[in-house]
Amino acid sequence: MPHISFLGIGLMGAPMVARLLDAGFSLTLWNRSPEKTQPFAGRARIATTPAQAVAEADVVITMLEDGAVVDQVLYQQETIAGLRPGTLVIDMSSIEPATARRHGEQVAKLGGGYLDAPVSGGTRGAEAGTLSIMAGGGDADFDRAAPVFQALGKTTHIGPVGSGQLAKLANQAIVGITIGAVSEALLLAAKGGARPEKVREALLGGFAGSKILEQHGERMLSRDFEPGAAARIQLKDLRMILDEARAEGLTLPLSQRVFEEYQALLASGHGDVDHSGLLLELERLNGVRLPTGTGGATSDEESG
Repeated sequence: MPHISFLGIGLMGAPMVARLLDAGFSLTLWNRSPEKTQPFAGRARIATTPAQAVAEADVVITMLEDGAVVDQVLYQQETIAGLRPGTLVIDMSSIEPATARRHGEQVAKLGGGYLDAPVSGGTRGAEAGTLSIMAGGGDADFDRAAPVFQALGKTTHIGPVGSGQLAKLANQAIVGITIGAVSEALLLAAKGGARPEKVREALLGGFAGSKILEQHGERMLSRDFEPGAAARIQLKDLRMILDEARAEGLTLPLSQRVFEEYQALLASGHGDVDHSGLLLELERLNGVRLPTGTGGATSDEESG
């Protein structure tokens, strides 16, 4: 089995590493905050630098916050120059499609393979090994990565390098807009006197049913905004969506509006709540609060 170097042991990276270790892969780990690697110290090698991490790798996986961080860690610091010929680099971060294409060209010049393979499914999917993986790259590289992907979830080969990131942008447009729709729908129903938990239950059986309504609707009702995917990351993804749209000459009014709502959410100090916490901005805007029990929405004064 290939030896994997995994860079980025955060909310998503940690459960993905656990899945790979459970599947029998040997791993070397690196993270900017070294303490996050310590839970795996007895099962994996711990590297002190990215260059040390990738030096003996057959496969390098990055799961970092954004394209700028990936660029800095692997490319600006020339970590990538230490790759052995034939190493497969799999970037599972969510980055700009153009950045993925540029990185793919750099790896190819060094004699390596490259896939951009962002994921959807959040921390729950990472823990369960049910992530949706959207891969861009060549057929041979995709085939090489198949055993690795199998431990993490279900993979779709979207097309050439960069197309995995385009699929992730499409995913995040649907996720962000739908979170906004679910927030508005539950607050609307509650303000009119309906029981929002029963509204959600009813809607799950119809055309409005979705994982967003199921999982994030539940989070909203229980006010559980511990991050599975942080609001600041959703804002970053929406910014990339709008940048890509402008580059393609497109206008995306729904994405633009939800982007502005997430901007306001972060301006209110909620950048690290789960992205379902967009409800908090809607509550602030309307001066009401979605109840956790039965009954309609309450005003800020009524809820204390």
